[in-house]
Amino acid sequence: MTGASEGQPITLTRDCPATSVPQGEPVSLLAGEIVSVVQHLGGSVTVRTAYGTLVRLDADDADALGLAPAERNVTIASKRPFHIDQVVEALGTVYDPEIPVSIVELGLVYRCEEVTNPDGTRRVEVDMTMTSPGCGMGDVLTADAQRVVERIPTVDEVQITIVFTPPWSLDRVSDAVRLELGML
Repeated sequence: MTGASEGQPITLTRDCPATSVPQGEPVSLLAGEIVSVVQHLGGSVTVRTAYGTLVRLDADDADALGLAPAERNVTIASKRPFHIDQVVEALGTVYDPEIPVSIVELGLVYRCEEVTNPDGTRRVEVDMTMTSPGCGMGDVLTADAQRVVERIPTVDEVQITIVFTPPWSLDRVSDAVRLELGML
């Protein structure tokens, strides 16, 4: 991360749109407001406002914080033949805005499947869930997932579906993340 270190106060240089976390409501941050970076991963930056609330900014607005944009997606070589692992790799760059863990490592991705359309084009279908049915970040994470999979050069169409069966539980979190978060 360039600019201020995580947790250090930053003064916004311009107004920018944001999303409240975990409610998922649109909010505006104003130039001159002081925030601190909680995380700067994938295609977003999560900051804590002076009021203690968390908000998520899109990577395109990182400049308002004096930061370089977060890496938005993995580089998938177009000469490399398609493999569904490329989709999982791309989805691994989408992070939960509250904790620095990817949606893959959190176990939010239930299914990734390649489908060949009748016209020969490639569609990727992804079933994913949220940690709770009332999670306000569902639309945001779905849009992030859509964006990163669409950037794979050999994918023609992407279909992301939010499912709640089976319900998400902590059992779905990867062992590496459990160890990192002290859950093992």
